[in-house]
Amino acid sequence: MTDASLNASETGLGEYDAGFGDYFALLKPRVMSLVVFTAFVGLVAAPGGVHPVVGFAAILFIAVGGGASGALNMWWDADIDRVMKRTANRPIPAGRITESEAFAFGIALAGISVVMLGLAANLVAAGLLAFTIFFYVVVYSMWLKRWTPQNIVIGGAAGAFPPMIGWAVVTGGIAPESVLMFLLIFMWTPPHFWALALFMKSDYETAGVPMLTVTHGRKSTRKHILVYTVLLTPVALALGFTSIGGPIYLVVAVLLNLAFLKGAWDIWRRDETMAQADAYRTEKRVFALSLFYLFGHFLAILAQAMLAPYGFGGW
Repeated sequence: MTDASLNASETGLGEYDAGFGDYFALLKPRVMSLVVFTAFVGLVAAPGGVHPVVGFAAILFIAVGGGASGALNMWWDADIDRVMKRTANRPIPAGRITESEAFAFGIALAGISVVMLGLAANLVAAGLLAFTIFFYVVVYSMWLKRWTPQNIVIGGAAGAFPPMIGWAVVTGGIAPESVLMFLLIFMWTPPHFWALALFMKSDYETAGVPMLTVTHGRKSTRKHILVYTVLLTPVALALGFTSIGGPIYLVVAVLLNLAFLKGAWDIWRRDETMAQADAYRTEKRVFALSLFYLFGHFLAILAQAMLAPYGFGGW
């Protein structure tokens, strides 16, 4: 990144004309895809169902709300994004979009998404979406992320709300099933991100972000990964004994949790003298497995819901 682009992004004078792709990148599309998928599963698994048009509109506005969170997060984190290799080419630090433009874009999307979800579905779903945006931007990004190594533990709640929102779109409320879906993502988030932090430690050190790897070291982080993975397992299995669980989900959950526990064990027990390349290979493998882990659980919930009319549903 040139000095000109850095100065441009700081003063509000963009060096480049932003294109559609730059604004789309502000929405964090990879994160948004997880938001959309888990919200959709929550909506489909909820009892009763909604008209397809309402369901489509609800998922669209939940996606827009997730994108708003991403844009506002990039606005707030522009200073540390500039010094991290992983984020230096994002639209703001690269000088393609100014901070003020990103802020206005995020606020507009947040307002639109909450109001339209309330109109399309109900006030409970809209309220949960508004709280999710607030939690991610204010509680996590502005407060926790730069203050405590427990940032990702508490802040992980922001990414755990989408299935609850999808459930509320249909039912207008909260139920044990939606809370367990929330807890599944909430408990999964720390080992998922700490596995990433183990091989991205230098980025967080450079940016001054108190990630657990920076404040407590790699050995403590690996121990935390194992502990949280152990605590995650009963939450994942408990879902199998609710109205949205069933034999398909339980089989998938048992296999995935055994694999994830094995990965966490491999990270915890590895030799400190292991070559860095070999260590990173283990940590990257577990990080990749963690992505498949969450996708697999929600895909199993979706399969149970869609097969229910054919006699293969839950209990």
